[in-house]
Amino acid sequence: MGKLDLDPVVVARARELARRVGQPVVDLARSHTTVSVERAVLRLAGVAGADPDGIPWVNRLVDAVVADVGLGHGVAVPVFDALAREGLADVTVLAQKAAAGSVRFALPSGKAATAARRASRKAVAAGVRRIDRRRAERDRLVRRFGDPARRPWIYLIVATGDIYEDIPQAQAAARAGADVIAVIRSTGQSLLDYVPEGATREGFAGTYATQENFRLMRAALDESSRELGRYVRLTNYASGLCMPEMAALAGLERLDMMLNDSMYGILFRDINPVRTFVDQRFSRQVHARAGIVINTGEDNYLTTADAVDEAHTVTVSQLLNEFFAHEAGLADWQLGLGHAFEINPDVPESLRLELAHALLARELFPDAPLKWMPPTKHMTGDVFRGNLLDGFFNLVGAMTGQGILLVGMMTEAVVTPWLSDRDIALQNVRYVLGAAGGLHEDFVPAPGGFVQQRAQRVLGEAVELLERIGERSLLTAIAEGTFGIMRRPADRGKGLDGVAAHEADYYNPATEILERPA
Repeated sequence: MGKLDLDPVVVARARELARRVGQPVVDLARSHTTVSVERAVLRLAGVAGADPDGIPWVNRLVDAVVADVGLGHGVAVPVFDALAREGLADVTVLAQKAAAGSVRFALPSGKAATAARRASRKAVAAGVRRIDRRRAERDRLVRRFGDPARRPWIYLIVATGDIYEDIPQAQAAARAGADVIAVIRSTGQSLLDYVPEGATREGFAGTYATQENFRLMRAALDESSRELGRYVRLTNYASGLCMPEMAALAGLERLDMMLNDSMYGILFRDINPVRTFVDQRFSRQVHARAGIVINTGEDNYLTTADAVDEAHTVTVSQLLNEFFAHEAGLADWQLGLGHAFEINPDVPESLRLELAHALLARELFPDAPLKWMPPTKHMTGDVFRGNLLDGFFNLVGAMTGQGILLVGMMTEAVVTPWLSDRDIALQNVRYVLGAAGGLHEDFVPAPGGFVQQRAQRVLGEAVELLERIGERSLLTAIAEGTFGIMRRPADRGKGLDGVAAHEADYYNPATEILERPA
């Protein structure tokens, strides 16, 4: 089967096990809601803006509903019932009145409940239609400007903390050859249980993800697309405590890719596992509707766990991310599954091991635009060695046909890269892809040789791990530190107090719309 001679029976077994392991988590997500899911619903219904303290009106509104009737019924019906009772036409005005304590919420019945459901669905449908229009707009611009003529797409990060500084850096990166610009989010934003408002200039090691910052950067990259004659894509984050809201805002502002991993927030931000899985499913439903490519975070596991010993955990996570994504409605072309070049270069045959792991990912997910991540863990501050290591990374990407190649920086772990660092890094990428961009057509591992044997072993270990997880549960495996050696119990972690099981009358108009074909 392919260049690695993988046994199709083993591959099918791996996917079936991933389905068995993942289905209970999907069932959990389908029977629970969170404050962020409900806020995303109201954002789609038109709630916007923030109070003088910077807290979004949508937070104030959901908090008021929860205080009066709880979370488990959903907020749509109580909100639109109150809107009718108050004689208001603007849900943001209702939020402002609720924040002032002048509105009470109740659970209507009979004709009042039917009317509230109908009104909420109409309002949310208008927001979803906006997302549909932005997706159609992207399709028109791609046809007009064109896509890059070659793969992989070159993915480059900007992260100054100041959106008005990010914009010229992003445009300069696009002129130098970047196809995808990722605006790294400010440190700590994933732990904020609200989305900041407006354009921001004070982020630390990144720029706050806000709707206005999304709008500004998208407009700037549209200018670059016109200038360069190719569509330049924009990436940000749908992760942390506000994953569903970020997804909704990204759809409304025509972002093209979003970081959205099934377990990253659990493992590396200590966000409650149930909160994360519920938020993830809704956010991925929005991504599916918006035509957004997700980027998963398997590369992060290898920053804490050994890239050789724990390679199979990356494969397991990729298979789970694939299952969760498909269940939420994402197509293969939207699955930027993550993997990384993180083996210690002092390990004998490290490059051959990297080839085996990269080719395994490529062959397991042939229709996915895999996101290939550069070396970071073993960068030493020696920029010459680092640039060479990045060159090896680029070469492996060319040899294995990766879809999205994140540009490695020789100053990784030393400083936040300068523009000049990015220019040198892009020169490295351009040279390797120019000299060897089609090498994946010719590269075929020796039958029964090192690369084939290593890939087959990793796949076998992944199947064994999935079998062990299936005997217990995915939540138990996460609690025991199976992924990234982080132990995260399901009854702990940030955001648990914002989770509720559905009551019998739970209603979410957004889910109702998103689960039907567009």
